[in-house]
Amino acid sequence: ACAPFRRLHLCDYNLEKMGTKKIDNTHDLLLEVCMAAKYEGESLTRFNPKYQEIYSGSTICTVLARSFADIGDIIRGKDLYLGNKKKNQNVTEREELEQKLKEIFKQIHDDVMKTSGNNKDTLQARYEGDTENYYQLREDWWTANRSTVWKAITCSDRLGGNAYFRGTCNGGKRTEGYCRCNGDKPDNDMVNIDPPTYFDYVPQYLRWFEEWA
Repeated sequence: ACAPFRRLHLCDYNLEKMGTKKIDNTHDLLLEVCMAAKYEGESLTRFNPKYQEIYSGSTICTVLARSFADIGDIIRGKDLYLGNKKKNQNVTEREELEQKLKEIFKQIHDDVMKTSGNNKDTLQARYEGDTENYYQLREDWWTANRSTVWKAITCSDRLGGNAYFRGTCNGGKRTEGYCRCNGDKPDNDMVNIDPPTYFDYVPQYLRWFEEWA
């Protein structure tokens, strides 16, 4: 599937420039991912009218959900878009980012395997063989932090009055505004509020086909 224009210009600059020495734990990584999501949300919200000229009929909440899912795929090592090679380099920006993420998750994996808590045996059994691409750890990290990333990508007062296109909150309710469930809004950030979207669990190529349709 060809990457849509939105993915070509996804604001992941700070992820590409993050240093692996600076990021050595899950909290630092979450901060960088949330910053990328925040910048992407601001960009999409600001330029949504131009986006509508290409993909008419998509609400801003749907557009945000698509980029949210792409960020999830980047973190989990599932992103299909390889990007472009910089001048005098043999790898693409996307491949370089993937290598950085592997190094970061290796550090997180090493910390997990050295844990001494009550769940030591469970964690070590779960991640013992997850030592090449760290896919299981990356999947679990995204599951644990996706709600926080959604808050970051929807952190804009311009989203007031915008609702997600499906009733996915609390067994069938729609979002009431700001593309968030349960009346949550920026600067409030209620706890235990799940994102209204499950796009991040739909294969990326299917999402892109739907976006081009």
